[in-house]
Amino acid sequence: MKIWCCFCFGEDQDSVGGMTNSSDEASDNSRLGFRWGSYGRERADFEEGKVGDALPTWEAMVGVGSSSGVRAVEALGFYEEPSVTSENLEFDGASYNKRAKFYTDILECNPTVISSDADNSSLPATSCYNASSVPSMSSTLCYTHMLNSSGVQNPYDSSGGRDDEADGSDTSKIGTLETRMDLTDDLLHMVFSFLDHNDLCRAAMVCRQWRTASAHEDFWRCLNFENRAISIQQFADMCHRYPNATEVNIFGAPYIHLLVVKAISLLRNLEVLTLGRGQLGDPFFHGIAECHMLRSLVVNDATLGNGIQEIPVNHDRLRHLQITKCRVLRISVRCPQLETLSLKRSNMAHAVLNCPLLHELDIGSCHKLADAGIRSAATSCPLLESLDISNCSSVSDETLRDIAESCVNLHSLDASYCPNISLESVRLTMLTVLKLHNCEGITSASMSAIQHSSMLELLQDLELDNCSLLTSVTLNLPHLLNISLVHCRKFVDLSLRSLKLSSVTVSNCAALHRISITSNSLQKLVLQKQESLTKLALECQSLQEVDLTDCESLTNSICEVFSDGGGCPMLKSLVLDNCESLTAVGFCSTSLVNLSLVGCRALTALNLKCPYLEQVSLDGCDHLERASFGPVGLQSLNLGICPKLTILYLEAPNMVLLELKGCGVLSEASINCPLLTSLDASFCSQLKDDCLSATTALCPLIESLILMSCPSIGSDGLLSLRWLPSLTLLDLSYTFLMNLQPVFDSCLQLKVLKLQACKYLKDSSLEPLYERGALPSLRELDLSYGTLCQSAIEELLTCCTHLTHVSLNGCMNMHDLNWGFNVLQNRLLQNLNCVGCPNIKKVFIPPAACCFHLSSLNLSLSANLKEVDVACFNLCFLNLSNCCSLEILKLDCPRLTSLFLQSCSIDQVTIEKAITNCNSLETLDVRFCPKICSVSMVSLRAACPSLKRIFSSLSPP
Repeated sequence: MKIWCCFCFGEDQDSVGGMTNSSDEASDNSRLGFRWGSYGRERADFEEGKVGDALPTWEAMVGVGSSSGVRAVEALGFYEEPSVTSENLEFDGASYNKRAKFYTDILECNPTVISSDADNSSLPATSCYNASSVPSMSSTLCYTHMLNSSGVQNPYDSSGGRDDEADGSDTSKIGTLETRMDLTDDLLHMVFSFLDHNDLCRAAMVCRQWRTASAHEDFWRCLNFENRAISIQQFADMCHRYPNATEVNIFGAPYIHLLVVKAISLLRNLEVLTLGRGQLGDPFFHGIAECHMLRSLVVNDATLGNGIQEIPVNHDRLRHLQITKCRVLRISVRCPQLETLSLKRSNMAHAVLNCPLLHELDIGSCHKLADAGIRSAATSCPLLESLDISNCSSVSDETLRDIAESCVNLHSLDASYCPNISLESVRLTMLTVLKLHNCEGITSASMSAIQHSSMLELLQDLELDNCSLLTSVTLNLPHLLNISLVHCRKFVDLSLRSLKLSSVTVSNCAALHRISITSNSLQKLVLQKQESLTKLALECQSLQEVDLTDCESLTNSICEVFSDGGGCPMLKSLVLDNCESLTAVGFCSTSLVNLSLVGCRALTALNLKCPYLEQVSLDGCDHLERASFGPVGLQSLNLGICPKLTILYLEAPNMVLLELKGCGVLSEASINCPLLTSLDASFCSQLKDDCLSATTALCPLIESLILMSCPSIGSDGLLSLRWLPSLTLLDLSYTFLMNLQPVFDSCLQLKVLKLQACKYLKDSSLEPLYERGALPSLRELDLSYGTLCQSAIEELLTCCTHLTHVSLNGCMNMHDLNWGFNVLQNRLLQNLNCVGCPNIKKVFIPPAACCFHLSSLNLSLSANLKEVDVACFNLCFLNLSNCCSLEILKLDCPRLTSLFLQSCSIDQVTIEKAITNCNSLETLDVRFCPKICSVSMVSLRAACPSLKRIFSSLSPP
């Protein structure tokens, strides 16, 4: 008897009873990825008669043709060049069923003679499995794990079954090659229970114990041959090997009418049978009556009978029956225990059912089934709970009435794509799910009939998608949970009242302009892109999220719905993006947390009294003029995106960050934020002293204040900064200030002061800094683009030794930077920026300048700079890019790591001398230097061995 693995059958089988043949054996082996090794030579010798009778035929070993046998043995991987012969290997018989053996090398197997007498009915066999039948496999695999466990010697065991002849020398030889892992049969069985059939077949190739364990019938209760070219003999062998199998799938297999007869006759415990893609005649339908354990039968895409006769399906214990996409004229089903029946997409013209316990019936898309046939089939099942008659165009209201009278327990009805039903006189008292997609007969009259009667009082799910004639829905159904209205082109009015309503889906209803919903269970409502929606009434006690994006016709009255007393007391999130008809929005809500008004371009006034509001989005509100936030729970707010804002009232006890940057017409602002630490009022050109004074009095914790380009701020406003004891950063750039004394008197803790482009400051304006020690905590000073004279700058750099960062970018009056004199104390200066100073010609910083902390010096874009002589021990960064007049460069900076000379006219020799003493230099930029050629790269690297990167615009030599 031949034994087959249920995954060893490809789709290329040629005959009913034959084995799988390969047209190109070498191609199969190459796909497997195995080498022939010594077996190829031995088999060739055997075929030429060079081997004695002791060597058995491979056909006798595996019980199949030579081609299949070769592939089967190859799959086990026994054809590698041997390091130890099988004659030296012996198995420990005592531990055979207790441990698996893993060898450190692949051993060659010399097969022993196996008797092929007829008495030996348990001779194992193998077959080739084609990967094309299983999408998860990428190559052809051969499995030989289905060996009989009756004690017949496995030809692939290297010991040849002679466990009792093992001696000590053989055991010592293999002891160094194997690793033992104790796995009892019970433990192995438990592990294998988690594997699918493919993995079980792979595990079977490890050893005898694993092969035996993987072949246990517990793992092969389901024999799946879907879309596999299995022969009748192979299928019969598998059925004999596993007679207790309970599930068989032969869908897409050839000769299913013969295979199914074998399955019915050989598998007495068969419970689930799946088949299709073939022709099934009377023997099959008469045979299933003898399969007493059958519980589920699935027939898909098959021809039943000869196409004109009536097909009987009779079974006393069948519970689930599916006959889908089948070609049959008439069908009769007599199954007293049947619970579910599907005849979907079958082209029968008549169906007779005798199934008193049937609960679910699906006859959807049975286009040839007449209205009377549908009525007869459904009414014959008094316990019917679910009915699918979708795409049955002939069904009528009369049929539904008869079904409702006969099937009093009907809970679910799918009547989609039934154009002749209107439900105006149908009473379905127990119905909970109703699907009416694309039902042209469903109109507002249908909904009125439902509303004014108790026809659907238990309805829970209602789907009305694509009902093109439906104009309004008014329902008061206490048990309604879900309703769907999608692509209802003429739908105008929706009114729902259901305390249990939890889901409302409304989409692409272009004409919808009014919605009224009452529910205690609805938590989220999404009504996006309802362009005609103008009125919305909600009484939803549990509603928390509402999304009305792109509802362009919504008016200001929508604010009353979402304010306190409007019917949504639990509302937390409201999205009104791109509602372009909103002009004045006001909410007074104690529950609202998130509000989005992005893209509301017509909005001019905003009034929010939401104490728990944490986030508000106003992007795109370009025309907002008046904004009132009070009180709100915001922690940050950006109003710089509202350029037309003129009046602002803000009361936010938790706010720490406020941005008004760009509110150029803001003239009146009341800001009451006791925890505010950062205020950016840049470019608020209309902001005056009184507004600044009121803000500083109410926001005493401000640490960062940016008043850049606020020309209306004067001395009175700066004096109010004394109320800000924690102020550390002040930006007064681009203002018209002439006197900084209010700053010196008020901001004693100031660390950063920015005075860019303050062109009205006098040379004596900074005298308190370097003469009287004002602002002792000041560390960063920015005087870029100012008009201070050379002497004032020199005094500042000489006396203010506590400064760490100084910026003098674009100072026209700065000529030379000459620190060739001694100072009394060390400078703390770390960063000096003199970018774009056109009149500076010489920079001289000797060791006597005591710039021990200077780490960054930027002199780029100084077009007239000719000489640079710097000796700073800690200088790391020097930028001289675009100093096109640079001629002399002297550096004594042992820690310099980056030097930028881009677009400088300095020559190669000067650079080499300059970088000689820069022992830590890693980056040198000489791009666009006209006097530097590609050959110079070698010299530069020689002058400074520490260089790692040289940036040059030239091609390498």
